[in-house]
Amino acid sequence: MKNTFGSAVSLTIFGESHGPAIGAVLDGLAAGLPVDTDFINTRMDRRRARGDGLSTARTEPDEVEFLSGVLDGHTTGTALTLMVRNTNTRSGDYARTAALLRPGHADYTAFEKYEGYQDARGGGHFSGRITAAAVAAGAICEQALQGLGIRVYTHIAACAGVEDAPLSSAAGLVMPEPEPGHFALLDPDKEAPMQAAIRAAGAEGDSVGGILETVVTGLPAGIGEPWFDSVESTLAHLLFAVPAVKGIEFGAGFGFADLRGSQANDAFRMRDGKIITATNRNGGINGGITNGMPIVLRTVVKPTPSIYRAQDTVDYPARQDAEIQIKGRHDPCIVPRAAVVQNSLTAFGILDLLSIRYGTLAQKHGLPQV
Repeated sequence: MKNTFGSAVSLTIFGESHGPAIGAVLDGLAAGLPVDTDFINTRMDRRRARGDGLSTARTEPDEVEFLSGVLDGHTTGTALTLMVRNTNTRSGDYARTAALLRPGHADYTAFEKYEGYQDARGGGHFSGRITAAAVAAGAICEQALQGLGIRVYTHIAACAGVEDAPLSSAAGLVMPEPEPGHFALLDPDKEAPMQAAIRAAGAEGDSVGGILETVVTGLPAGIGEPWFDSVESTLAHLLFAVPAVKGIEFGAGFGFADLRGSQANDAFRMRDGKIITATNRNGGINGGITNGMPIVLRTVVKPTPSIYRAQDTVDYPARQDAEIQIKGRHDPCIVPRAAVVQNSLTAFGILDLLSIRYGTLAQKHGLPQV
């Protein structure tokens, strides 16, 4: 079981949903990077459940504790270890159905892999709860990127059949920061119908999914490697690690299937002495390497598998058909809370790619001028 990802900068996650705490270790950060706890708290707040019918009733403060690697508000250059305590667990909710395989969950595959020794409470290490630690770590990476003039923004492109305004409507790719407790949207008028659709599904004991879109601006050309360490490979690897992400596309993505080459290619042009592309259908990446245009990617997030309707399943130890009706506290939709998770992991992946290209000191002193 491998819980570490990254090359020049690495991220390790640890913990289980109902254990004492979850956490993360960031290694490879330069010394002297700012660690703004207020900034981290705003990112944690975006992921936090509010028990408002739009997310799980399991609400926790999600306070980030630093165990190493931070002193006087800056990184020390050693491994940065952070922890988020689990303070609101109800393991008894899972005892009655512990032998029943929840459809859409990792129960069956976990049994097959770990032979019954896995921590099944609340989904254990498979739980979306683990993403809280990833958000805290990613927020630190995002602060480093902002110091380099690089911005990462994720919005809800679609949720429960309601679509946000298209990305082209964001003038100059200046993205609005969502207000506390609100959805990350380009068009705030879309929030009310999205919430209504989520609540309607929840009232029926069901759930809904959606699409998240992420944009990265300010990256220079030349980041990434061809083939196995391409920008797409790195970011896709990270984002597919997020529970419930089942698809990813860059730029025009699957829309390329309906285009001709003359439509799919991005023409190169000169602007203010720099090479740009007139369009950005390739999402800022050619040959696995950044071309200086904004990276644009989208993921699809499936409906939350924990629903309150009765479902057919199997009793694993008894090896017989059964029926399950899940109890406990679950999100009718995880898309709004997953937006900041995608943002955070993208920031980590970009910082790792930059550090591979330019070295650790570039995290603090800036990128070489080409």
